[in-house]
Amino acid sequence: MTPYRSGTGTRLLIVDDDEASCRLIRALFKADGFDVAMAHDGRAAIERAEADRPDVMLLDLDLPGIDGLGVLEHIKSVDPALPVVMLTASTDVKHAVRATQLGAFDYLTKPIDQDEVRLVVRRAVETRALRLEVEDLRKRVGRDEADILAVQMGPSAQVAQLIEQVRTVSASTFTVLILGETGTGKELVAQAIHRQSDRRRKPFIALDCGAIPETLLESELFGHEKGAFTGADRRKPGRFQLAEGGTCFPDEIGNLPTTLQAKLLRALESKQVQPVGSDRPTPVDIRFVAATNHDLQTRVGDGSFRADLFFRLAQYTIALPALRQRPEDIAHLARRFVDDASVELRRPVQEFQDGALDLLTRQPWPGNVRELRNVVRQAVLQTNSLVIRAADIRKVMTDQSAPPAPARGFAGTAQSLKSIAGDAARAAERQAICQVLRDTQGNKSQAARALQTDYKTLHLKIKQLGIRARDFAP
Repeated sequence: MTPYRSGTGTRLLIVDDDEASCRLIRALFKADGFDVAMAHDGRAAIERAEADRPDVMLLDLDLPGIDGLGVLEHIKSVDPALPVVMLTASTDVKHAVRATQLGAFDYLTKPIDQDEVRLVVRRAVETRALRLEVEDLRKRVGRDEADILAVQMGPSAQVAQLIEQVRTVSASTFTVLILGETGTGKELVAQAIHRQSDRRRKPFIALDCGAIPETLLESELFGHEKGAFTGADRRKPGRFQLAEGGTCFPDEIGNLPTTLQAKLLRALESKQVQPVGSDRPTPVDIRFVAATNHDLQTRVGDGSFRADLFFRLAQYTIALPALRQRPEDIAHLARRFVDDASVELRRPVQEFQDGALDLLTRQPWPGNVRELRNVVRQAVLQTNSLVIRAADIRKVMTDQSAPPAPARGFAGTAQSLKSIAGDAARAAERQAICQVLRDTQGNKSQAARALQTDYKTLHLKIKQLGIRARDFAP
């Protein structure tokens, strides 16, 4: 993460009817180089904000005259981009919810922790700066939003080449097939193609073909009519219809059953879909961008994926490099993730020690960017320091790789050989299921296929063993 920078030139407005509290916060931020102004009631806050145009505001909820929520609502109507951090001694959740609905950047309770308020204000300033930078970029490059991928993915030559591919194909009508290992950012690239295309003002609809049971996939893709099957109590549009005019993004299309591959090919060729239970096709106008982590050419060779569908999908192919193939992006991504996690988890973590970044850069990252993000978030959660050290990273990675202790019988207990064997079998099952869920980021459909069992059996095992699949989700 970028080290804490001076707030020189950054305008902060503190609004609190407690003048002593105002002075304390002012002293804290003036020491960091901020230009600090104060107001002690709602009307004065509005007048001061309109006159000074602050970069960030600390706003107390309980104010004389116009209360904090009233000030927030007015400020957001005038300057929606101004980050406002609410302060209050109240623990009423309704106030926090309302402040969030009105656009508050964050919500801190008194007494204020100095490290926390500095961290949140810094995040607010950096978020505002990033938004202004993105807006400026959009003005300079017009419709070309592919450059935003450099912020999202990193500064490496591989990402620069990827950006050029996105620019090239976005303006075309080609169907695009994005190839890459799990966690490499396939949906980010698909979204960039959509945002830079002529369809950017229409919907972008994603579907994970590996996360939906096979029995429901056809309905999810093409929709169904009322009464088409048991439980179909109303007509439901499919993802194709929902994406009308825009882009449909089926992820992990390699998991598509062979029975649906022919129907998908027919839909792509005819630009029509036939909902389940319907006797007439429905015309659709969509851009199709698909993704997979499988080698589809190999699957074409063994007959598990249709060759004609593969060639229809691969009118233009983008292959995403694994994170281990672009190590120069790791530090950039790690700093991004620690910024996000420190705000999300309300932890005052500011940066990495050099040794921690070196350790991250040397890892193979089989789970790619998603795995890196998980490690950084856990390190932020567990550290008691303002910096993440190499030891913090090692602890997280050791905890992730350590298998659960096997069940054992001990002399002197009444445990039978049969129960010992049963415990050992359950431990082995639990370990295997957890490992596969970790590899699939909690996707039970993919995990069932990897374990060569059916979805219902795996779901029952997960429940019996007390495993929570969502714990493995990104």
